[in-house]
Amino acid sequence: MEGFDILISVLASTLRVATPLVLAALAGLFAERSGVVDIGLEGKMLAGAFAAAAAASVTGSPVIGLTAAVGAAVALAMVHAYACVTHAGNQVVSGMAINILVAGLAPTLAFAWFSQGGQTPLLEQGSRFGPIALPFARSLDGVPVLGPLYGGIVSGHNVIVYATALLVPLSAWVLYRTRFGLRLRAVGESPAAVDTAGIDVAAMRYRAMVICGVLTGVAGAYLSTAQGGGFVRNMTAGSGYLALAALIFGKWRPVPTLFACLLFAFTDAIQVRLQGVALPGLGTIPVQFIQMLPYALTVFLLAGFVGRAIPPKASGIPYVKER
Repeated sequence: MEGFDILISVLASTLRVATPLVLAALAGLFAERSGVVDIGLEGKMLAGAFAAAAAASVTGSPVIGLTAAVGAAVALAMVHAYACVTHAGNQVVSGMAINILVAGLAPTLAFAWFSQGGQTPLLEQGSRFGPIALPFARSLDGVPVLGPLYGGIVSGHNVIVYATALLVPLSAWVLYRTRFGLRLRAVGESPAAVDTAGIDVAAMRYRAMVICGVLTGVAGAYLSTAQGGGFVRNMTAGSGYLALAALIFGKWRPVPTLFACLLFAFTDAIQVRLQGVALPGLGTIPVQFIQMLPYALTVFLLAGFVGRAIPPKASGIPYVKER
């Protein structure tokens, strides 16, 4: 049963690690479906993580922290939209500028406000999103197989994890079953045709960027007030870039993108278990080698197995209305 318990632990960890990846990937999905490439997912997540931890530390409320995270990320999303949609700027340069800005600004503000070496104070339990025990989790605890599966994998997560699970089918429904989703996808494929039909291309892209900001803000808040207990420098650790890779691997569709995020998260959960483990004939594998597994898998999959991933036709191309 020890192997089964380890598997339960790894799968539960996979869901927790996948949550910010899924949120960020959905954020990138809405942005790129509208024709805006958002390399700045990493920066908005980091800004959300800092804002959430700072606000929760001062107020003691994780909900206020979540609100602050969403506000910070949406503000940066509007900066990106203003540069790329209103002024037709280079979308990759704008996104990287946001990443670099936040990577330096967040620790600087944390040091100025809290004087703890560029991080926020450790959050108390009441200032974080705690685990939720679902109904029948305790009563099923003694049932073989079913009890550990339900109690260890399904139950015991925080509200953001469960909300993220609902957001995937909701995003698919919005994109493929609503008028807004139809227009959003049309803007990302042929903005000139959409403009001819009387739909404001810029307004649609701004709406997509608001959604992107909200989702990345929630992802950042999850990192610092749910999965973690405060903000530390560069705590996103490339999650925004992994989310973009998952989005490409999922070919800009919600459900395949979810499975790509779960795959990357599973690799991350495995590498934590492998640290310090000695293999016969090889000895203990260096920690640095194990930690690179999720990123190596990303490169390997994108290079060898994705095939010809075709993005939305207008993705990354500024639209300038003819006069």
